[in-house]
Amino acid sequence: MNCADILDLYRYTEWANERIAAALLPLPEETFNRDWGGSHPTLRDAFAHVVASEWIWLERWNGLSPADPPAWMDERGAAAIVEQMRIVNERRAEFLGALDESSLNARLAFKFLSGKAGEHRLGDLLVHVANHSTYHRGQLASMLRQAGATPPGTDFVYYRDECGPLPEA
Repeated sequence: MNCADILDLYRYTEWANERIAAALLPLPEETFNRDWGGSHPTLRDAFAHVVASEWIWLERWNGLSPADPPAWMDERGAAAIVEQMRIVNERRAEFLGALDESSLNARLAFKFLSGKAGEHRLGDLLVHVANHSTYHRGQLASMLRQAGATPPGTDFVYYRDECGPLPEA
């Protein structure tokens, strides 16, 4: 992948996350916090996990290795988590805007929350995070169905149909 591909991937990720957020915001807090089962059993838990994971990785890309999830992970309402998502989006846009092709191949050392050391190519980590969010959006769609709501389509082809290709540099 090159920088243009990464920018497009994150344009898609933000588009899809915003669509999920729009489906979560009108839900009653009781529904948002209801246990539907699974590894992140509530809509709140799964959505907060997506946003917090994106935050943690952004911190790592910026040379930090948080030892704990962000404090706002305890927020119960969708609006507070959506606000954090948008802050992450803004900060990540600054980071992505400064990338060049050579930075994608650079190895990045970091620590997982467990304290275990890791090291990977930055380009691979960027793909990993977008893929991770896609996986959990699928779980959110399933929980929205269980809650009686219609989840938004977040497939890449829907994004491409709605947003078109990334403009040529």
